[in-house]
Amino acid sequence: MAAVKKFYAACEAGPAVCLTAWDYPTGLLAKDAGMDLILIGDSLAITALGLPSTTSITLDELIYHARAVSRAAKAGPFLLGDLPLGSYEITPEQAVASALRLVKEGDVDGVKLEGGKEMAPQVAAITKAGVPVVGHIGLTPQRALATLHTEGIEGLSGAGEARLSFGSTLDSAEMVLDDALALQKAGAVAIVMEAVAAPTARMITEVLKVPTIGIGCGGGTSAQIAVQSEVLGYQRTFLQRWHTKYAEVGDVSLQALRKYKEETRGKQFPTEQQGYVMKNGEEKVLVDLKKRAKEMSLYENMGRERRGSKSSSY
Repeated sequence: MAAVKKFYAACEAGPAVCLTAWDYPTGLLAKDAGMDLILIGDSLAITALGLPSTTSITLDELIYHARAVSRAAKAGPFLLGDLPLGSYEITPEQAVASALRLVKEGDVDGVKLEGGKEMAPQVAAITKAGVPVVGHIGLTPQRALATLHTEGIEGLSGAGEARLSFGSTLDSAEMVLDDALALQKAGAVAIVMEAVAAPTARMITEVLKVPTIGIGCGGGTSAQIAVQSEVLGYQRTFLQRWHTKYAEVGDVSLQALRKYKEETRGKQFPTEQQGYVMKNGEEKVLVDLKKRAKEMSLYENMGRERRGSKSSSY
């Protein structure tokens, strides 16, 4: 629980800062930037694997990526692994088995699962097994993005975006609050809220005893989380209004790769300084070596031609 306590302290100093990562380089960036929590989320299905939604990623794939991030950021921020769709919903026993695999094989500090009060039994069972659990309410992408799969990520704007918001009416706010309280009672150490109206998110944060982590919820939560590829400006994969693009890494990277191609084609790369030279006088014997190699190659080709002509005569 040391990682959880450290995260709580960051929330109290607040707000705590959380970021996604999906491999060693992104984990290293998140750690060195001083993130308080790193989420190896199922969003990597989109950002790292190029899948159209988060629903296709498997637990084995999540574990593989979690292990890479852990190598970069172990003993630093709170490492949180996502339980992907289909790995926890059926029974509490299934949830425990998946959580233990993710912690043991993925080397994370805790797990996150989506769902409200209907997932309280799973949260309670995983907590009883000794694994810290973070809940996830409001918009639950494993369900919502599957429903809107045919519209694509770009379709999640305007009317589509309105369908994804929660807590914008009193009845809706009460439902989100009920989910939060049920997960807290079940033992959740923190709760992610996604696409919850800002006043509702602030109210729930003030009511709960555990920290809240917001995305698309305004600034009233205990912590904020963002998708690393969005923050760095790699690509547009989620609702753009939820993120501020702090860099144009995608454009800069593209320019660099095009420059590499240009200089390679133009024989400006590599330079002599980027290679190795032979010892004095040794380069001269390469002429004889080259000649012998060509003669040997010619001889072998002639042999193959003779063998080919013999086989065709039968």
